Amino acid sequence: MSESSDRILKLGTRSSALALWQSNWVATQLRELGFAIELVKISTSGDVKSGPIGAIGSQGVFTKEIQRALLEKEVDFAVHSLKDLPTEDIPGLCLTSVPPRESVGDVLVSNEISSFDEIPKGALIGTGSMRRKAQLLNQRPDLQVEDIRGNVDTRLQKLDDGAYQAIILAESGLKRLGLTERITHVIDRGVMIPAVGQGALGIECREEDTYVREVLDHLNDLTTFLCVTAERAMLKALRAGCLAPVGAWGQLQEDQLHLQGVVLSGTGDQRVDSDSLVDLSGQTAAAQVESATALGQAVAESLIAQGATGLIAEARENY
Repeated sequence: MSESSDRILKLGTRSSALALWQSNWVATQLRELGFAIELVKISTSGDVKSGPIGAIGSQGVFTKEIQRALLEKEVDFAVHSLKDLPTEDIPGLCLTSVPPRESVGDVLVSNEISSFDEIPKGALIGTGSMRRKAQLLNQRPDLQVEDIRGNVDTRLQKLDDGAYQAIILAESGLKRLGLTERITHVIDRGVMIPAVGQGALGIECREEDTYVREVLDHLNDLTTFLCVTAERAMLKALRAGCLAPVGAWGQLQEDQLHLQGVVLSGTGDQRVDSDSLVDLSGQTAAAQVESATALGQAVAESLIAQGATGLIAEARENY
């Protein structure tokens, strides 16, 4: 280490229950390694504005203020839900560490419907995600899918109040909050491909801060890092942004990195799919990251060749 571990590292975080759980988890891991961590709560535009996420304004509604605090050295590093972190590079910042991934899937939560296959015709389903909405309608165009906003507890309360017959949430968030009993049904990946980076945490810091980067490297899981690198490279090459109806799922098994991608129209009536894999055996970690990036770009090129760019543009116009 280039500095004394007596330095107190400031961790920037949102104030939602899930964001605090994630940041406290990271802080605990680092404290157990002997580092001093202080949490600094930062309010973001995604936390204070109402309405559908896509209508709030732009990419990074949950991350921009935290990234500003990093650049201005108000905090030393930040923990994000990786699916909320835009793929555009921010000069001076780097995604330096990705801990082991939690479950990547989406789940059905309902007080009256027991599984995806048993959703009645015309049922009212709540989701704040264009990706989930498009994939739901692709499978079941008869459903009524309406926007739902708020943190996990707020969404569950709206469900319990009868505003929806079911809602779709990330399995990882419910697990982290100790709410696994609310999971009615884990939706099959063949029905709903996850969001880019879903279930993973992204730890970001200033590129120049070698001490913090060395500290955070203790938490990096290379398998997860390679999977999300491929997913994020695909999303970046599509120029889609994290709010578009795009799904991706990277898996590493026996040195084979496999990436599956999907792009849909906002109404779900059109979709294009692509998947590919790369053999990472015998490569250095740095070369593996390069291969993962190339894999994501190749899957994106295949999707673009099938018309993905037009589907993304159409979804944006009509959201």
